[in-house]
Amino acid sequence: MGNVSHMQEAYVVGAAQTDYGSFPRESYRSLFKEAVDGALASVDGELGPDEIDEAYVGTLGVGGRQLGLPGPAVTEYAGLAGTPCTRVENACAASGTAMRQAVLAVRAGVADVALAGGFEVMNDVSSDKTGEWLGVSGETEWERMAGTTFSGVYAQMADAHMAEFGTKREHLSRVAVKNHANGAKNPHAQLQFECSLDDAMNAPAVADPLNLYDCCPTSDGASAVLVASREAAESLTDTPIRVAGAGQASGKVGLFQRPTLTGIPATEKAAEQAYGEADVGPEDIDFAEVHDCFSIAELVAYEDLGFCEKGEAGPYIESGATEPDGERPVNLSGGLKSKGHPIGATGGGQIVEVFKQLRGEAGDRQVSGLSRGLTHNVGGSGGAVAVHVFEEGWA
Repeated sequence: MGNVSHMQEAYVVGAAQTDYGSFPRESYRSLFKEAVDGALASVDGELGPDEIDEAYVGTLGVGGRQLGLPGPAVTEYAGLAGTPCTRVENACAASGTAMRQAVLAVRAGVADVALAGGFEVMNDVSSDKTGEWLGVSGETEWERMAGTTFSGVYAQMADAHMAEFGTKREHLSRVAVKNHANGAKNPHAQLQFECSLDDAMNAPAVADPLNLYDCCPTSDGASAVLVASREAAESLTDTPIRVAGAGQASGKVGLFQRPTLTGIPATEKAAEQAYGEADVGPEDIDFAEVHDCFSIAELVAYEDLGFCEKGEAGPYIESGATEPDGERPVNLSGGLKSKGHPIGATGGGQIVEVFKQLRGEAGDRQVSGLSRGLTHNVGGSGGAVAVHVFEEGWA
């Protein structure tokens, strides 16, 4: 792990996302421009697109649109013509990875202001075609071509967790109930409705033991985050959000290749790096946005991030610890489950929620007394993970 003590500090000075959902009248370009315009508008001071030194844009490219040069295609449309742009593809962790690249560019002094963002349009092709594109983020030769779906992969994780630790169907459903309650208060969320525990437990099966309420939707949307050096941030904001730790790790792409079915080793490694850079432990995290593509993914994240002991995720959510009034709220935005999951935009969207919460700008979802937040963005079923720790105020 590199020593970051001698590098520049990085701060989030602006962040925004589009609504998530299905938008047949929008293009990937228009969605990304909306997110960038929103991020620039959220900066306390004046910042124009021509003042952004580097851009990192995450996208999977669902449906096959603009596979070559999608980064320049969207940044030029958003007013960043001429700005160096790098397209990042790390499956569902694309914009979380883009964020780490932006942070590294600022820390290294390559950029005073860097843009990290992402986009995806997933609802203008058939569900079968979307499934094919999502499948390429799993292990292709031995999982996807053998007929395994992502819901099937996460169902195996859920089944193993239930068998090994006694995790209950009710524990999975509580993730959906909590996140839908949070998402119902989020105007950007795709699924802005609450659900009862009975609804969540008795929904139609998708891949046993997972049902419809255990699965996030497919979404169109974009997100953008502006990262600045200390010197630049001081001229742009009076409410700085410091990037205290940026961690990233790769893992085995195929579930069958890993030593465990009940955890994601890459999350543990990325979290260890982020905690180490921030000089904190999991007990110091006030709230988190975690990657709940399926309900079991949120439970596993509790354990891998160190919020509870291994095997205790079920009792942990049952205790109310991750509710808005609990000891560590998780997915106040509604998470992927309710807010939505536009692949390339998801990690950036998580950061938008943390940015708003730490600045006291989260509206009806606002929780008081938060000073340190974490984002956790997973690619595929754990082949790539990005974890970031954010703190309110100057270093």
